[in-house]
Amino acid sequence: MHPNALLDLTVELLREVMKFTEPSDHVLSEFFRRRRALGSQERHTLAETAYAAVRRRLLYQHQAQSGTGSLERRLAILAWQGDKSYLYRGLGPNEKVWAREMHNVDLATLPDKLRHNLPDWLASALHQQLDDVNFQALAAALNEPAPLDLRVNLLKAKRADVQAALSAVGIHTETTPYSPWGLRVPGKPALQRTESFLRGDVEVQDEGSQLLALLLDAKRGEMVVDFCAGAGGKTLALGAAMRNTGRLYAFDVSGHRLDALKPRMARSGLSNVYPAQIAHENDDRIKRLSGKIQRVLVDAPCTGLGTLRRNPDLKWRQSPKDVAELQVRQQAILASASRLLAPGGRLVYATCSLLRAENEAVAEAFEADQGREFERVPAAEALAEAKIEGAAGLDEGGFLRLWPHRHGTDGFFAAAWRRR
Repeated sequence: MHPNALLDLTVELLREVMKFTEPSDHVLSEFFRRRRALGSQERHTLAETAYAAVRRRLLYQHQAQSGTGSLERRLAILAWQGDKSYLYRGLGPNEKVWAREMHNVDLATLPDKLRHNLPDWLASALHQQLDDVNFQALAAALNEPAPLDLRVNLLKAKRADVQAALSAVGIHTETTPYSPWGLRVPGKPALQRTESFLRGDVEVQDEGSQLLALLLDAKRGEMVVDFCAGAGGKTLALGAAMRNTGRLYAFDVSGHRLDALKPRMARSGLSNVYPAQIAHENDDRIKRLSGKIQRVLVDAPCTGLGTLRRNPDLKWRQSPKDVAELQVRQQAILASASRLLAPGGRLVYATCSLLRAENEAVAEAFEADQGREFERVPAAEALAEAKIEGAAGLDEGGFLRLWPHRHGTDGFFAAAWRRR
């Protein structure tokens, strides 16, 4: 495709993405569905440029005040993630000069807001939780794309064997530093075409998400509930950890999300998973299982702000009002899920949020209300039981806290309790 044509497509895509009326990945999927003739490299350039523009929205909008052409064209030039020499073939002489000037700007000379690219309310909330050095490091990490993490399905393969098989087809991986199930892949290779993926030897899953399953420490033969299962990434990890024994309920209010779990279950080889759509956290299915379950994972609905490397549009689509509304839901879901536990059972509350309001505040409110029935299991203790190396470094005040700039994972929080 001629660079002018691809640049015009990028401009068109940015006009849709920058409305922020729906998730960027949905916009991209629909955009590509309407343009099936695009090649893989063209799709990659379009997608990565769109995400870069969203990540550094404040910086690029500031720089785009100069230059010529439409705002979206200037943003596309600034955010371009393809071959720069290819891009310059589609630019006029003045645009080329301007583009080089903008790319050579020393970011250290710019105001903080243009470097961290966070909305004021979110920057303020994170700055209250972190010292300046860690805030700046986190902000820088959130402006970079996330790595691709895989979970090896130990029901079907060993990690070393999968690593060798992927290497044989040109996909280099490294073992994840904490999860004994994980492999980290640089770049974005065509993983779904490999035999390892098609056989169900691996699933795409961030290392932090894997650690949540390890924190629950589900055992063979137990009754376990994944209370907010979604598309089932953690469900599959739990089922494998249980060695395909016992009974694992995957509850969610969305039947559509649970439908996405079914082909993944088939590929995984699991037969101990029972997906079930529920109407709400007090559904009759929950009441019938009250006091009978050994392990419950509550991966609660949240802002998702720990996943900004993957979903940068969230920082522009969420608000303090959303946080407050979610906190109420999180507390209600956690209280309901806790009733499932049998004495001695383990409860894990988790989010992929960075905000204390969705994390420690919810956990502490639960302890204030349920402290007589539940005792906290320190994250370092629970992860050490699961034989996680460096477990102490993942524990903040007895909770699991994962930060992109410290641990290389998405941002995650988890609290674990034992029912007395």
